[in-house]
Amino acid sequence: MAGSVTVNAQVETVIDLDAIAHNVRILRKYAGDAGVMVVVKGDGYNHGAVEVSRAALAAGAAELGVTTVAEALRLRAAGITAPILCWLNNAETDFAAAVAADIEIGVSSPAQLRAVAAAARQTGRTATVAVKVDTGLNRNGVSQAEYAQLLTILRALVDEQVVYLRAIFSHLAHADEPEHPNNTVQRTRFLDAIALAKEYGLAPDLVHLANSAATLTRPDMAFDLVRPGIAVYGLSPIPDNDFGLRPAMTFQAQVALVKQVSAGEGVSYGHQWIAPHDTTVALIPAGYADGVLRGLSGRFDVWLGGARRRNIGRVCMDQFVVDLGDNATGVREGDIAVLFGVRPSAQEWADLLDTIHYEVVCAPRGRAVRRYIGGAE
Repeated sequence: MAGSVTVNAQVETVIDLDAIAHNVRILRKYAGDAGVMVVVKGDGYNHGAVEVSRAALAAGAAELGVTTVAEALRLRAAGITAPILCWLNNAETDFAAAVAADIEIGVSSPAQLRAVAAAARQTGRTATVAVKVDTGLNRNGVSQAEYAQLLTILRALVDEQVVYLRAIFSHLAHADEPEHPNNTVQRTRFLDAIALAKEYGLAPDLVHLANSAATLTRPDMAFDLVRPGIAVYGLSPIPDNDFGLRPAMTFQAQVALVKQVSAGEGVSYGHQWIAPHDTTVALIPAGYADGVLRGLSGRFDVWLGGARRRNIGRVCMDQFVVDLGDNATGVREGDIAVLFGVRPSAQEWADLLDTIHYEVVCAPRGRAVRRYIGGAE
């Protein structure tokens, strides 16, 4: 077991691998007969791609998804042998390394496909590719204008056994609004793209479209594989429904100092907060260098001493202060303040910052040390 250990870091993210496993099992149920590809891009949404991958695969995930070849190679270097798809690379990428490591490469243009083919010839191995089609998100993905050209090139490369077509996939623009009509439009376009590929004699092993939100709300989008990301980490993509998911990250810090502040005294830079009466405050040694964004100043709570404690004064680079009142619960130096986790939640920060919880869990950085609990040996 990874297990709990004594807290040594002043600031840390605690990642619960049992929560990861729990969330994967929930997603498998929603996926039905479809396999589950767990997305671990961005170092596992800042949870640790290698550790999350191992926990997810042990819980029944079938495959892994990342953005870049470099991310995929790090998983291979860690000894992970499961199928890995990467989908955001340009034509100058070292595709030879990906081919040699048996990484499935998403291609979004004829130029990228030609670059992958050149890498395959260089290595003397067949490259495994997945065609990403743009069905309306208008970001990554082969455009309708270039799709027929790409299929023509792909047909020839498949015949030469230079590349192997494993999948066709796409990504949704409005999945967090399950009934939005654009979802059905994209599904129809996706089916049309698959049908056109078949007209070229190209039949992929797998087709996949669903992200977290679609996995949880649109069974008609499941196809052969679903690609959940944020839900794996216990954060729901659908407001007001947690689907039984458990947040995997707790961002916390040790109290560095407890002290008295007299009525009329100001706290932190600029004295944005003046004590209305004698009070007790706690100094938390985490600031915007660690991912506690300055825009939260005076607006957020931490969980400390069995209660919510409001931040007072400005968040600084290295620290912020919370008000303990009369400190009846006896908060002391070394006690743990939870910045977000189950309570308060990452969504609370997102609401205060007018952003999404994806960005919030990616915020901890700098001196924040990552620690794991739970998980199989």
